[in-house]
Amino acid sequence: MYEVIKAILERRSHRSFTEQAVKFEDVKIILDCALAAPSGMGKQTWKFVAVVNPEKIQKLATAVGSALKRGAYYNMYKPQVLIITSNLRDSKYREVDNACAMENIYLACQDLGLGCVWINQLQDCHDDPEVRAILTEFGIPQDHGVYGCAAIGYPAKVPAPKEITGQWSIIN
Repeated sequence: MYEVIKAILERRSHRSFTEQAVKFEDVKIILDCALAAPSGMGKQTWKFVAVVNPEKIQKLATAVGSALKRGAYYNMYKPQVLIITSNLRDSKYREVDNACAMENIYLACQDLGLGCVWINQLQDCHDDPEVRAILTEFGIPQDHGVYGCAAIGYPAKVPAPKEITGQWSIIN
């Protein structure tokens, strides 16, 4: 089977990670894959920030948990890397552009033997003052909204393969 197709079909969301650090070179590869995603009209109005410090990730997770009234237990699955995908708020294609980049992040992680899960919560609270202060500290511009995060690390366990479901048809 082709390698890309195999990666697509075998990719799973991972929600538990070991404490093993992800190699800096692998983080750079993942970010390059995000940048290689298609974007509406080729404008690439996005920004990707990789946070590789677990304490800073937890600081953000705590602020998000507070903003969403989830309490102190919220931890974004304790990843070793958190890639925050942001885009200009007034970009017509902001959400779909970032979704394409997130899929590239997922596939890069699969190929590198890393686990990844998409986290949506920042989309709902990126303008909460405490959350925004942390995002600003991380270099995310004020004119950007956050449209997803990728929690990344070495999988603590590999989820069982799932049956592919849904519908498709071919019209001749």
